[in-house]
Amino acid sequence: MELRRRELLELGFFASAALLLPAERVARTQLALRNRIAASRLPKPFTVPFTVPPVLQPVYSDATTDYYELTQKQVSAEVLPGLRTELWGYNGVVPGPTIVARRDRPTVVRQRNELPDVHPQLRYRPYTSTHLHGMPSLPQYDGYASDITNPGQFKDYRYPNTHPASTLWYHDHGVHITAPNAYMGLAAFYLLHDDLEERLPIPHGRYDVPVVIRDALFTSSGQLIFDDNGGTSGGSGLFGDVILVNGRPWPAMPVERRKYRFRLLNASLSRSYRWALSTGDPFTVIATDGGLMPAPQQTTSFRHGMAERYSIVIDFAKYRIGQRIVLRNLSLPNNIDFDTTDVAMAFDVVGDATDSSDNEIPEVLNPGTEAMQLQPSMAQRTRLLEFERQGGEWTVNGKTWDDVVNSGFRDTIANPGLNDVEIWELRNRSGGWFHPVHIHLIDFKILDRNGAPPFPYEIGPKDTAYVGENESVRVITRFGPNRGRYMLHCHNLVHEDHDMMSQFEVGAGGPDPIRTDPARDLPAPPLQNGSSPGPSLPSDAPIETPAPPPTGSGGSSSGDGSSGGSGSGRSGAADGSGTSGGGSRGSGGKGGSG
Repeated sequence: MELRRRELLELGFFASAALLLPAERVARTQLALRNRIAASRLPKPFTVPFTVPPVLQPVYSDATTDYYELTQKQVSAEVLPGLRTELWGYNGVVPGPTIVARRDRPTVVRQRNELPDVHPQLRYRPYTSTHLHGMPSLPQYDGYASDITNPGQFKDYRYPNTHPASTLWYHDHGVHITAPNAYMGLAAFYLLHDDLEERLPIPHGRYDVPVVIRDALFTSSGQLIFDDNGGTSGGSGLFGDVILVNGRPWPAMPVERRKYRFRLLNASLSRSYRWALSTGDPFTVIATDGGLMPAPQQTTSFRHGMAERYSIVIDFAKYRIGQRIVLRNLSLPNNIDFDTTDVAMAFDVVGDATDSSDNEIPEVLNPGTEAMQLQPSMAQRTRLLEFERQGGEWTVNGKTWDDVVNSGFRDTIANPGLNDVEIWELRNRSGGWFHPVHIHLIDFKILDRNGAPPFPYEIGPKDTAYVGENESVRVITRFGPNRGRYMLHCHNLVHEDHDMMSQFEVGAGGPDPIRTDPARDLPAPPLQNGSSPGPSLPSDAPIETPAPPPTGSGGSSSGDGSSGGSGSGRSGAADGSGTSGGGSRGSGGKGGSG
């Protein structure tokens, strides 16, 4: 008899001897929480300098392609001043190094897994699968969750870079351990440029600033705490009391009196943000997940779900030298807030502009993006996808990734034809949680939310939609350019791991995402000789089925609740555009039940 993951969890059995029993994991987490660093020992906001991740250089380039190499490894780094933290970084850097690529010039990115045999706290075996979020990659290079690279292996990922200029990011996607792998630091920017973007007089160069924001919990000795608020079935998520901006706690950035572009990425596991400036002045949003918007949009605040990217322009010319402007988090429902999570970073105006070029915001940015040209009349069909908690698991239309695995990876939630246009209605009938829904391969256009127009700052190509409490979001897309099986899931990575992920198949006959170009054992051949795909696995070869996800909390989250709970955490406006709700911030109170 085949046992499902849920049954294995209930029995306490694991597929790897390196994994601890759930009860021992819960005990470890509870012990770490009791040893959580006191707020009084955290650095004061805006006392740490702002920095940006380094840019990765190719190890080799030929006439058509740039080749990069990254090693996933454990490092000890200073995150909180005076303390060392064990992290996992690409090339030992957290966030990882930024890859800067050009449209229509392909890249090959070698990922070497040289992580330790077991996680330092949760004690699982850290296999990985690297997803370039936003790239229309072939299935075997998309970071399919069950296409894993074990410690001691490598995989060469091939990216076509056919997408318009946009803010992409690469991060781990290993099945059932995406949340703890990413939490340890496996995430980084991948910036794609093209001629259209570079011709625009928007901020470029040192005035075009990548900003990755996440939250974390630390012990008094500086180690990360993985607490997902849910026990063995996965809870509401992980909510930290330290806000990290490009890996630094609440940094301060010196700015000149001119316009800056900030590419904001929410890389938190579970926390959403509602951004506003301390001055009350508006942001100008010029790009969304999939690149430039048709036209800029102004807003005084906006909600930012996990994995979403928004490029905002802030004009510091209106401020006096010596003035400090703070990026505030007004919060949203069903986050767990702390006294320390209402701000992210500060901008300190230090002088007049030393370069006045590329200091404009045109009225028209990119009106020709394919996704934004789609109209409901072009859709060949409409599908409903329900994101729900059922039987103690996070599900999509009542199914989980466990169902995909048990079907031999054949079970799909949809099978659109190549280049078919479809409308997908993404529905969340719960008031107790929100779901940022990511659909791999494609960009989409948001048609409406609960029948109302999308927020102005969402009027651009998207690959992740914030599906809030009791919301139904309709999106339209064209499925392509590749055939094959691709994932869709909630980007609350705790929900994804436990098991709110499914797959769709575009057309028929696409490459198998696991067997076509699997990971190979180290040592790897030099990239200076180029890179050729490895041998495929036979169609009847067994597929390694990794162990169930780790547990990081003793809290209960097995119910199917439909409304948020109460507590001392703040609440925020659901539309992400108004003022903060009337709740007060506690030192750790929940803003909603998971």
